[in-house]
Amino acid sequence: MVRTILLGILIVACGSSGVLEAQEKPQRWTLRSCLDYAIENNIQLKKSRVNELSGLEDTERAKAQLFPSLSASVTQGYVNYPSANVDKNNSYSGNYSVNANWTLFDGGKRNKAIKQQKLQNEIDKLSTEQSENDIQVAIVQTYLQVLYAMESVRINENTVETSKAERDRAEELYKAGSISLVDFSQLESQYSTDKHQLVVAQTSLDNYKLQLKQLLELDITQDIELSLSDIDESWVLAPLPDKQVVYATSLAVMPQIKSSELSLESAKIEKQKAKASYWPTISMNAGIGTGHLSGTNYSFGNKIWNNFNESFGISINIPIFTNRENKTAYNKAKLAITTSQLELINSQKELLKTVEGIYLDATSAQSQYQSAMERLSYVQQSFKLTEEQFFLGMKNTLEMLTEKNNLLSARQEVLQSKYMAIMSIQLLNIYQKKPVDLLI
Repeated sequence: MVRTILLGILIVACGSSGVLEAQEKPQRWTLRSCLDYAIENNIQLKKSRVNELSGLEDTERAKAQLFPSLSASVTQGYVNYPSANVDKNNSYSGNYSVNANWTLFDGGKRNKAIKQQKLQNEIDKLSTEQSENDIQVAIVQTYLQVLYAMESVRINENTVETSKAERDRAEELYKAGSISLVDFSQLESQYSTDKHQLVVAQTSLDNYKLQLKQLLELDITQDIELSLSDIDESWVLAPLPDKQVVYATSLAVMPQIKSSELSLESAKIEKQKAKASYWPTISMNAGIGTGHLSGTNYSFGNKIWNNFNESFGISINIPIFTNRENKTAYNKAKLAITTSQLELINSQKELLKTVEGIYLDATSAQSQYQSAMERLSYVQQSFKLTEEQFFLGMKNTLEMLTEKNNLLSARQEVLQSKYMAIMSIQLLNIYQKKPVDLLI
């Protein structure tokens, strides 16, 4: 009961968070603030917590089945006799009773039901934990996509500035007769193309921000500013744990695996409950009652006393032939155990598939980042020399623009591999129940 009250307080706190929402929203969002805010305010998580409360009520009801039931009834009746041959045409009656019933023995089904319901409470908690993990994964992915888009915008802004400077210098050279109209037009066209790419990058950033706001349950009209800081290379190239260690840890801590194991245990208890249906059920009942009927010479009090009665009985219900209901329930319970075992194996395989995919993404991204950084260094030198030679008349426009596009491509490759590596490392932390790094 204490647990129910505490969870109730949690739900009230979650429900009232909207009142304090304005104070809780940070000015600039870090990854940690996004995770904390989403776990506190996500609607799906709130629904999962409510489902936990509902399950606790089911447990209390299962426990209450061990105790006797008590009921009271009051019946008032009126009868009309229209015949002229009766002394009185109207008759009034009343019956009053209190009855108790107590199941003494049912083969242990009630105790098993309590145990099974407690397992379901644990499964409900794990379901909430799984929802939290899913939210964390989505937040990490979307947050880093926003950061990637922000840096992509910054790269495109620098590219536009460079293109404008090249266009302006080429215009002066064209007016001086040093380059042809064709060369100047190509640079003018490239400047327009770079501005268009900047618009595309900004649109992509806005879309990712919208996705992040939806995950945070924020109003879509509200702006969101992320805290963007320089990411050290050590983050990108952080040593990865052994893949087998990651998988073994995930098997031990991931809620979907624990949930599947508890579901298997619950299925085994269901088989025991089905087997208990073959046992007799012994119950005891007791009651007191009285009543009155008009048309007699006794007073109301005497009628009540004279009709007062007490009853007591014990009943034994022995299942002999149940139209195969008990046998069918038992056989289906055994099949449910097999199904739960298969679901556990499938959960383990799905976890392996997910972890292995993330691990491969991490190792691949780290390798790509190293090669992309090396390529970027060479491409930057090549572009700088080609640009200088172009304005000296030693290179044509096509050669210069080719090197420029190579430089932009190299920067995007570095950016993409950097954030892919960081995202994969963070996801591996989630699947090992390690804290997500808080430096971004």
